[in-house]
Amino acid sequence: MRHSATDSDVTRKVWISFGFSLAFLFALTVVNLPKHVNTASTAVTATPAMGGVREERILGATQATEYQEDAPKTILQLQQFRQSSAIHIRTGEGRQGEAILVNLNPTVNTWYVLTVAGSETPEASYHLENPAPASQRLALDESFPSGIVIVEGGKRYPCNLFGDGSVGSLDRARSSQSIYAPLCEGRLYLRNPAKGQRTTLESATEFLRSQVWGGEKIIDVFHHLLADTHRETGKIYTESQAPGADRNHGDANGLPLPALVDSMYADRVIAPGDLGIRAENAASDGLRPGAWYAASGNPGIYVSLLQPNLVDPLLLQSYKTRVNTLDGTEASSLCYLVAFDLDQFNLSYALGTEFPGEGWSPRILPGVREAKLPGPDGIENISPLVSTGLINPEDVPRTVAAFTGGFKREHGAFRYGELAQKNHGSHYGFVEDGVVLSKLQPGLATVFVLDDGQTEMKTWEERDNELLSRVNYARQNGVPLVEFDEASRSTVPGALVNRWGPGNWSGSEDMKLRTIRAGLALQKRAGKTFLIYAVFSDATPSAMARIFQAYQCQYAFLLDMNALEHTYLAVYRRSGPELSIDHLLRGMGVVDKFVSGKNVPRFLAYPDNRDFFYITRRNP
Repeated sequence: MRHSATDSDVTRKVWISFGFSLAFLFALTVVNLPKHVNTASTAVTATPAMGGVREERILGATQATEYQEDAPKTILQLQQFRQSSAIHIRTGEGRQGEAILVNLNPTVNTWYVLTVAGSETPEASYHLENPAPASQRLALDESFPSGIVIVEGGKRYPCNLFGDGSVGSLDRARSSQSIYAPLCEGRLYLRNPAKGQRTTLESATEFLRSQVWGGEKIIDVFHHLLADTHRETGKIYTESQAPGADRNHGDANGLPLPALVDSMYADRVIAPGDLGIRAENAASDGLRPGAWYAASGNPGIYVSLLQPNLVDPLLLQSYKTRVNTLDGTEASSLCYLVAFDLDQFNLSYALGTEFPGEGWSPRILPGVREAKLPGPDGIENISPLVSTGLINPEDVPRTVAAFTGGFKREHGAFRYGELAQKNHGSHYGFVEDGVVLSKLQPGLATVFVLDDGQTEMKTWEERDNELLSRVNYARQNGVPLVEFDEASRSTVPGALVNRWGPGNWSGSEDMKLRTIRAGLALQKRAGKTFLIYAVFSDATPSAMARIFQAYQCQYAFLLDMNALEHTYLAVYRRSGPELSIDHLLRGMGVVDKFVSGKNVPRFLAYPDNRDFFYITRRNP
């Protein structure tokens, strides 16, 4: 068994990926920024009365029908819980017009669209973000025709948005360089379009997919050539070789459940490989397989290492009809795990500037695509909403980690199996700040966060749509790797783990790709819930299922794969104004930017084209 990666190994892997990308550098193209379009006229119906605030007359039942209908629609029409109001407005120069304010989900109360139109000015829509949804709301008031009113408890703060030349006006905010432009003395933000960071590898593969006939097959070939590029194995040491090793196997109160490990490895340690998060109280030579260690400088965060061949043999022999037998390569490949205590943290989700996307996936069967629809949900894009690819500045001080999301829309639907035949190919759904950007489809693995901060993972069912008004964040990605069986009170592999096409594990029925993969899981014990993110250095879904089964996770599913930028996770440590970045794998640091010799983190400091999750520390 060879040792884990050295710095030279990491460099070699980076150059292999870079070499693949360099061959296609000539093909890079400029990404167009999203444009605002007129949607409010189709989204809002107001009374003809001129006095007072004109409330929307569309009944809730009508909006629900509009949401369900297979018909072309705007992103506002996809929001069945929206509430709208309208008033006449007057600018500082005396020009008359109308303002329409839409709260896209009053239960979550974060995203609003303000549309302004006048006889002498073109209609314009603005995506507003409420940074304090629990304590304040936005309102229009006919007695204040030059802006909006922010209502906080019994207090009302008038905010001049339409007056020409006013400080913090909409026009000034839109023309600023800020992606989140503050308004109303910082009580509100205008979200402005941005161009997200795109790595060389991503640019090259996107060019092949969109511009080169047969490009997807070329990408598959390269994936196979580079399949084991990121593979790591850990050298095993006996206890005598590792004096001072932490004897706590993670079974103390407050820690996640340790993995079920072969007893012959119970008193050994495994070399840390490319692990970039320092583990407290660990032996100098490594970590005990399957045990959890506190992450240095970050209370409530834990790290662990495991290889599938170290898992309890009884577990490896279970459910053999659902899980393929592991070959020697993936059985000895390291898995890196990080756990977050959800008593201390909140999970959030955000779209990238471009991805995952809202249109049709090219993977779906021709018979399930409706020509009259621009996409499976009836929308062509999310305009006038703006996806920033960046964490809101209000959340930045509390953010402790960020990691990439799931498949792009190109691969986020089914070509094979039962799910390919229903719901337009079962495109993966997602929700940000209570706004449905792609419908959550039944039968798909789903992580979601409710308005009270509760995080859950499950296979979405039709009846779960009753929760939609309360869903703050959600992301779907394929089918489960493991789930909890109530009858046996144990973790079992998902029914489609070893069914390559129906599980949509890599986009190919006949090419069972072993590669670097990332997964997300939920583990519960003694009233506590842990969110677990894992990177498998070289695995198929079968190896992933065995690892999550060993850690007794209630649910787990695949996120993304094939490259460090697709499996990226960074943890942030703060000491006063100083920010330190610990990547789950050290090699992931090459994805970040460097300014004046300092590492500038993806998602936190600059916008990215990919969707992502981020973890914030709960307020005391």
